Amino acid sequence: MSVTVLLGGARSGKSRLGLRLAESSGRPVTFIATAEALDAEMADRIARHRAERPDTWTTREEPRDLEDALRAVQGGTTVIVDCLTLWVSNLVGDGRSDREILERAGLAAAIARDRAGAVIAVTNEVGSGIVPMTALGRRFQDLLGEVNAAWVDVADRAGLMVAGRVLWLPQPMLDGSDSE
Repeated sequence: MSVTVLLGGARSGKSRLGLRLAESSGRPVTFIATAEALDAEMADRIARHRAERPDTWTTREEPRDLEDALRAVQGGTTVIVDCLTLWVSNLVGDGRSDREILERAGLAAAIARDRAGAVIAVTNEVGSGIVPMTALGRRFQDLLGEVNAAWVDVADRAGLMVAGRVLWLPQPMLDGSDSE
């Protein structure tokens, strides 16, 4: 049906907008959570996010197998994937290669595009800040940028969140050149 990608920095409002868009769909909602409570702070963060969601929504905690999680959701259901950033982080932490992660991201995006029901994917835009000091940081920044691009490529719309406001990004021109 449709894919929406919400990109932005930390605490920019992307998850809140995703929740509002899902609520307004008028459909059942499945929330695919990619976070893992590996420390007390993350456990608190996950608890706060859970409390923001309606009790009528289904939550599926899937930190790694996003492709199967998307396939498992019944057609017509609105899906929120929150978030691609942690999903990529989990795969990097598992020692997956960039090639494997990009292949899996492309497959997950295609599954999202082809399913009967809206998908709202939340992800961080990490390429607007400083260049990370470590090779791992630079690898992650570049890799997430490519994963985000793969998802936006299949999306019907993409929004950049800044300070709680969304800037809907224009579609690329048909000839492949920039829209400016």
